[in-house]
Amino acid sequence: MNDLAPHHHEQALTPRTGQPRSIHRSRRRTILAIAVLTVAALAVSVTGMTGLYGAHLTRTFDNETTRIDHAFPDETARPPATTDGSQNILLMGSDSRESAAIVGAEAPTNQRTDSMMLLHIDADRQSVSVMSIMRDLWVPIPGHGEAKLNAAFAYGGSALTVQTIENLLAVRIDHVAIIDFEGFKYVTTALGGVEVVSDRAFRSTAIDRDAAHDYVQGVNHLDGAEALAFVRERHAFTDADFQRVKNQQAFLRGVLDTLISRDTLTDPFRVSAVVAALAPYLSMDESLDAQSIVSLAVSLRDIRPDDLQFFTLPTAGTATRAGQSVVELDTAALPAVQAALQSDDLESFLTNRAS
Repeated sequence: MNDLAPHHHEQALTPRTGQPRSIHRSRRRTILAIAVLTVAALAVSVTGMTGLYGAHLTRTFDNETTRIDHAFPDETARPPATTDGSQNILLMGSDSRESAAIVGAEAPTNQRTDSMMLLHIDADRQSVSVMSIMRDLWVPIPGHGEAKLNAAFAYGGSALTVQTIENLLAVRIDHVAIIDFEGFKYVTTALGGVEVVSDRAFRSTAIDRDAAHDYVQGVNHLDGAEALAFVRERHAFTDADFQRVKNQQAFLRGVLDTLISRDTLTDPFRVSAVVAALAPYLSMDESLDAQSIVSLAVSLRDIRPDDLQFFTLPTAGTATRAGQSVVELDTAALPAVQAALQSDDLESFLTNRAS
C-alpha cells in the first residue's frame, strides 16, 4: 500500500464529484496549506515548469480539498475589512481521532477545535507572524456566555469561532483554513522526514494505536509517525498544552525549513507529493482556492524562515472556572496585541515584548 495514501474508513459523498470522500475531510487543520502552495509557486518559478505542471498542482489541490460552506458570521457582527493589504488567516482544526462533525455546520456539534493559530501576513509581504491561541482560553462566546475558546466550534462551527476570535482580537479574519492532524504525518513522509528542534527531551505517551516515541533536546529527524506523536503530545509535560503549542510551532518551522530548501524546490515530484499528501486533509473557506493561494504565495516569494515569527497570545496562568481547568487571558497585554494587529505592526510588538 502507498505510504502516502491516507487510510480512510468512514465515507461520505463529496458534493463536487459524487464520489466517496472520508468524513474526516470535514475536520481539517493550519499554515501548511499556505506553506505547501508557496512551495508549489516557487517550484514553478525555479524549475520553469509552468503549463501542465502548474495546472496539475492546482487541480490536485482544488479537487482534493474541502470547502467550508459557512466559514464566517453575519457581516453585521464583524469588524471592518482592512484596507492596507495585510491579511489574517485563522488556522484551526481537530484531531481525527475525535468523532466526526461537519466543519460548515452552524448547529451545535460535539466537535471542538484542538488548537488555533492566527497567521498574520504583513501588507509589505516582508514578514509573517503566527500567533498560537490556547484552546482552553476562557473567553466570551457570543450567545453562550463565557467558556473555553474551543467550545465555540462545538456551539456554532467555523462561523461562531471566527466571531469569537474577531471579538477577542478586534480585527477581521480574512480566511479560514483547517487541517486534520493526520495531514502532518503524510506531509512529513512526502518530504522524506523533517528536522525539528525540541527544547526538551521527552517520551510521548502511547495513545490509541500509536507507539511511544523518544525525543532528544535539540535536533530530531522525524518520520511521519514520529511527527504526528510530536505535535499531539501533552500528557508528558507538567505544563501540558503550553508545551504542546511550543512543539507545534517547532514542527511547523521545521516543515517550512524543509519545504523551501532547494532540494525540495527543484524536485517537482516531491512538490507534487507534498501537495497530494496534504490536500485531502484540508478544509478552507470558499475564496481560499488554489489560484488565490498561489497568488498569495508568489507575493511571499522572498519570505525565508527567519522572516517567520511564532508567538502565543499572552496568558495569565491557569484557573478553575465552572468546575473546569482553564487558561486565563492576560487582559493587560491584550490591547497591545489588538493595536499591533490593527496597525499591521506585530514586529514592533514582539520586539518591545522581548526587551
